[in-house]
Amino acid sequence: MKALLDSGYQAYIVGGAVRDYVLGKPATDIDIATNALPESIREVASAYNWKIVEVGAAFGVMVIIIGQDSYEVTTYRSEIYGDDSHRPASVTYCTSLADDLSRRDFTINALAMDIDGQIVDQFGGLRDIEKKFIRTVGTPRLRFAEDGLRMFRAARFAGQLGFAIEPETLSAISACLARVSGLSVERVKSEIEKTLLSDHPDKGLTVMLQSGLLDCTCRSRENGQDISVPILPELRHLDGLPQNPAYHYFDGWGHTLAVVCEAPRQLTLRWAALLHDVGKGWQGVRIINKKGNYSDPGHDAKGAELARDILERLKLPPNEVKRIAWLIRRHMQMPEPDYKAVLKWLRRLSQQFSRAEIMQQAISQLLQLHWADRVGGHVDPGVEDWREVNALTTKILDEVPFYPSQLAITGGDIAKTLGTGEQVRLFQIDLLTRVQSGQLVNNRENLIEALAARARRQEPR
Repeated sequence: MKALLDSGYQAYIVGGAVRDYVLGKPATDIDIATNALPESIREVASAYNWKIVEVGAAFGVMVIIIGQDSYEVTTYRSEIYGDDSHRPASVTYCTSLADDLSRRDFTINALAMDIDGQIVDQFGGLRDIEKKFIRTVGTPRLRFAEDGLRMFRAARFAGQLGFAIEPETLSAISACLARVSGLSVERVKSEIEKTLLSDHPDKGLTVMLQSGLLDCTCRSRENGQDISVPILPELRHLDGLPQNPAYHYFDGWGHTLAVVCEAPRQLTLRWAALLHDVGKGWQGVRIINKKGNYSDPGHDAKGAELARDILERLKLPPNEVKRIAWLIRRHMQMPEPDYKAVLKWLRRLSQQFSRAEIMQQAISQLLQLHWADRVGGHVDPGVEDWREVNALTTKILDEVPFYPSQLAITGGDIAKTLGTGEQVRLFQIDLLTRVQSGQLVNNRENLIEALAARARRQEPR
């Protein structure tokens, strides 16, 4: 900023960094706005031998890298929007900070700060931060009609900041839903995921549901053609879906939000929490049990199937889709808090993974999902049972091998004694079974002795 000022230009920190500064939060990205044109920004940076990355010079955007830090430096600009639901049709440079701030989405993001720490607030952003309000700069319908992604950003900021959306701004989202159809699935997914990882995901997700955003479609580019992609309409029926009061305090949506909030802040688990009960309430799943209460037998299988379809169309990585569906399919399955029961459970699950570290990660995630599900509105969460199962699982995974690579002898050791071929794998399975059952201790001495005994038995008499 000083380099720009010393060269006769204006320079202000703008947007989210100023908002976070006012809130007492650390800034993750620092954006600087200036009246210097891109070529002038380049000249100033070059004079200091700073690295320059032109990420959008045509739009007045340069990234200046100083040491390990990078700063997005943007020329004051105004934008005109057209048919595209997110990108402006044209960008023109302007000379005043006021004009630049007037194009921004929300008042809390239309703040600027000079090099002395003085804040410029032309649209009431400081007031809205104090009131914990999210309000558009200018007329809400015009702002959302310009850029449809702003509606998802409003929901995301509600989740990240815990703020309420100002009533006129909130009602404008529902009035501008047609603009969502032109957004790319990648951008929509990114906003949903940022909301899932926020401090208050329940607030952001509720805005998306109640405004109708989740019922919309966006677009995906497939083989050179745009296709329409539903966002998350499968969640709609959970809102107000009654559950058995003997087990649940909340309806389907309330419980889902509680589980998301309780799940660790990790994308795989937050997606699994969001979709873990999506299979409830469907025809062929929902029944009235003998006591006259609602029940959803098989909703875990139905939910895993739905989750796989949802996440594939939202373009999550295939391995993530597979893991999330796996978690949802098993979120109702947990053993009794008994050593043998937990061991049997782990042996069965181990057959679904190729390596110990993958299995251990999956089991850890499954137990965390179990915890979130239990404390997210269950009448009797069974916390002590969960803690005992968790402790037993940790102990068994530390002490008991489930894969040949965890045995104290290698396949090479076995091959030297028994010869190469299928007998190596079969003997490894035999060793695993005997160690897991407690017949053998998994150390080299014991396993070498067992190997020698096997070799003696195979010798011709």
